[in-house]
Amino acid sequence: MVLTTGGIALTLDSLESTFYPFASLCCVFTEQKCYNVSKESEVNLMEIQITIKVKLNLANAEIASSFTNTMEQYRLACNYVSEYIFNHDFDMKQSRLNKVLYTNLRSLFMLKSQMAQSVIRTVIARYKTVKTQMKRNPYKYQDINTGEWYREIRDLTWLQKPITFNRPQVDLQRNRDWSYLSSGQLSINTLDGRVKVNPICHGFDQYFDGTWSFGLAKLLKTGGKWYLHISATKAVADFDNQTVKHVVGIDRGLRFLATTYDEQGQTAFFDGKAVMRKRAKYQKLRAKLQAKGTKSAKRRLKKLSGRENRWMTDVNHRLSKTLVQKFGSNTLFVLEDLTGVSFERTDLPKVLRNQNKSWAFYQLAQFLTYKAHLNNSEVIEVSAQYTSQRCPKCGTIKKSHRNHDLHEYHCSNCGYRSNDDRLGAMNIQLLGTQYISGQEQPKFELTTNA
Repeated sequence: MVLTTGGIALTLDSLESTFYPFASLCCVFTEQKCYNVSKESEVNLMEIQITIKVKLNLANAEIASSFTNTMEQYRLACNYVSEYIFNHDFDMKQSRLNKVLYTNLRSLFMLKSQMAQSVIRTVIARYKTVKTQMKRNPYKYQDINTGEWYREIRDLTWLQKPITFNRPQVDLQRNRDWSYLSSGQLSINTLDGRVKVNPICHGFDQYFDGTWSFGLAKLLKTGGKWYLHISATKAVADFDNQTVKHVVGIDRGLRFLATTYDEQGQTAFFDGKAVMRKRAKYQKLRAKLQAKGTKSAKRRLKKLSGRENRWMTDVNHRLSKTLVQKFGSNTLFVLEDLTGVSFERTDLPKVLRNQNKSWAFYQLAQFLTYKAHLNNSEVIEVSAQYTSQRCPKCGTIKKSHRNHDLHEYHCSNCGYRSNDDRLGAMNIQLLGTQYISGQEQPKFELTTNA
């Protein structure tokens, strides 16, 4: 289906030939940028961090029992530290916490030295994550007198109780608590001593080419299966604005998960209707199980949630990889900053309208970012203000020009017409071009003039 001149419509099914299966191999959770300059080459290097998911094959039940015991004690220790931090004004200084809590962690939970210190780091990291999430999602309230809506930035003092660790897990330090043996096995430390397990992960060997460094690993159990999530870092050349070949604006949404527009005026639509229908099925099944309220229904709900999350992750992985491969290296991908943006859909049937109102766009941005960095490309976020209301031809900004029901934008000033998702991608692409030209924070201002 061709929606606009120069545009192509793509579905996830039609892209299967260019998508690569996830296969529980690699998933990004965090990304760090550490810059350094080589004196010889004078090249800026950027360090990217990913998480490798490795399925484990346990030889016997004794190993499983050791893993279970270690993870449970680690979990209890995390809750112990969390309660201390909550009751002491959220003090997250590693050295102070280690001085106060180290001995108790060793004696009360029988943890080994390195594990006791890892517990403190784990809890600190969790509190910092919650702090970031609270900042990203401010508290919204409405003035009962004026009807105006306000936002208030939250911090950790808003917490009414300590953060709890419910899921058994344990963080393992590289070469101290876990290591990769020349035999291809993984050596993992437990409270009962070290054990050797076989990894089941296609493509795991590619990370041992000498360019990757390994750090923290997380041992956990999901769906009756054991996994080790390994943090890996790699230094790559930093993105150089002077070498940009493509500037691609990406409009993210529900009807189309992604709509792209590049410097050559080419548009591609990545259909999201099939995804929305599948999410609606998940929601219908979830509501049915919730209505039952039985123990078996709750167990099925838990499995259903995990299945849906894995599916969403797979879609985002495939979509991000397709985008990177489509445009190649030296590409600047431009995304909107979707903080506070609503995806309310009144044009959909009720069964679809009542599902979750947004896709996992933050995760998609994460995946696209780290894949782009591995391919000598970059991802930036720009202001979403007026990107769906601005005419790309004359610059007129008017909300009424966009028809949500017809998914069309029609400028009354110059007569320009276009698909509204394509229009958003066009404006986002223009902001990316302005960024390349030297504007650090490009955005559109409300004006009726070009």
